[in-house]
Amino acid sequence: MVYHHIADVISALPIAVLVISAEDRVRATNPALEAILGPNLVGKHYISALRQPGVVAAITTLRAGGGGSTVRFISRDGDRDTVYRVTVAPADQDIVLSFEDQTAAEEAGKMRRDFVANVSHELRTPLTALMGFIETLGGAARNDPNARDRFLQIMEKEAARMTRLVDDLLSLSRVEEDERVRPRAPLDVAALLGSVIKALEPQVAAANVTVALHNRSAGDLVPGDAGQLVQVFTNLVENAIKYGAAGGKVDVTIYAPADDLRLRCTAIQIAVADYGEGIESHHIARLTERFYRVDSHRSRAVGGTGLGLAIVKHIVNRHRGRLQIESEIGKGTVFSIFLPIS
Repeated sequence: MVYHHIADVISALPIAVLVISAEDRVRATNPALEAILGPNLVGKHYISALRQPGVVAAITTLRAGGGGSTVRFISRDGDRDTVYRVTVAPADQDIVLSFEDQTAAEEAGKMRRDFVANVSHELRTPLTALMGFIETLGGAARNDPNARDRFLQIMEKEAARMTRLVDDLLSLSRVEEDERVRPRAPLDVAALLGSVIKALEPQVAAANVTVALHNRSAGDLVPGDAGQLVQVFTNLVENAIKYGAAGGKVDVTIYAPADDLRLRCTAIQIAVADYGEGIESHHIARLTERFYRVDSHRSRAVGGTGLGLAIVKHIVNRHRGRLQIESEIGKGTVFSIFLPIS
């Protein structure tokens, strides 16, 4: 009866639990535990059930009179590891192990560490350049007007690069903060795109590229945040100008609303197509990662921070839409945004 009582109690718990008897046999498990270690463990020696040295050592220490402890347990789940924090605690003559999934917390911690490392790396290069030029201007180039003018131009460029990075970091933070709240104001996508293309006329002229807007909708409105969608379209068209300039033109097309199976609603598609070099397929899935660059040297040369498409992805997510990227080497790239019309 005691065994059945224990089994009934731990079966009601949401976390994985395993109970070891005084004879070092598995006394009871619950469904959450069986999902990790498998079924039919009751009656087996705990070593054959657990098989990880850290957990076995913690149980051995507790049996020898030591106190309870917390250890890591790693379970292989398909192509990824699941990390558990296992608490080993005494319960009269039994030992109770509880498994708490820490995978998300550890991945979030790694993302934060990677993010800080990337930001530090992005800032270190321009800061080092600025410090070097300041030192030079205070010494050998103090009385050299030509060198001073050249160095000041480079310093201005590096300072602008840091400013863009900080602006993008702040923008990304704001977008992530508001991502759960879907905007509802009705917006004219064609009008927004027209204003974006007009604002980019200086870059268009400098790159010697033609940008054409093709509107195949009937003035359809979408619920959205005007400022954020302008940011999305500006980023995509600007990227097409910078990286697809070899093709000589950029086509921006607004398609009529159609049923979107992935969004499970009627959506409008906005496609930004360039006819440049294209992007190799293995890069496409990672393009929206923070600081991921296909060509880091070229991206920095044209003023990219590595955050633009990450911001685009979060804004599109906030609008309950989706981003689609298609590319073919030698033929160009198409970035499509699908936005629900209601």
